[in-house]
Amino acid sequence: MSRKPTHNKRPQALAKRQAAPKPQGLDAALVRELAKVLDDTGLTEIEVEYGELRLRLARTMSLSSLPPTQTHVVHSAPVPAALPAPTPVAQPTPAQAAPTDMSKHPGAVPSPMVGTAYLAPEPGAAAFIKVGDTVSAGQTLLVVEAMKTFNPIPAPRAGKITAILVSDAQPVEFGEPLLIIE
Repeated sequence: MSRKPTHNKRPQALAKRQAAPKPQGLDAALVRELAKVLDDTGLTEIEVEYGELRLRLARTMSLSSLPPTQTHVVHSAPVPAALPAPTPVAQPTPAQAAPTDMSKHPGAVPSPMVGTAYLAPEPGAAAFIKVGDTVSAGQTLLVVEAMKTFNPIPAPRAGKITAILVSDAQPVEFGEPLLIIE
């Protein structure tokens, strides 16, 4: 993460440049001073502009420079030597094998945007809807927060809520089915 310092103190080497500007050369002392500022402040990037001179220093962090983490080894219990014979499991029918794709359901209400779905107008408040409710066209079903804006999702048609496919505060994708109205 890079951020620019918010203070107005300028490195000593930069103050020397202001007294006698030399745009034709690069001052090694300025580079060292800015590198020290990076180290002292924990910044990963710094940019200085003075006249025609523009200098940007950036530091990349490698995994080897990160502090070591503790590793915990968990041993499992020994496995018994004789396991009972597995019981045969019935093979699922083709209808059971693949879960139904709710996005293809004719009553599915898709998310119009990427964001986070909320079932209530605010934490602790009652949900806009619940399974079994009858809704009218245009009624708010839930809200999807995207870029700090809460966007109400209206019912596209009147009907009965038969399934709510998302949970409160769940991230949703564009086109993902949110609920089913029949």
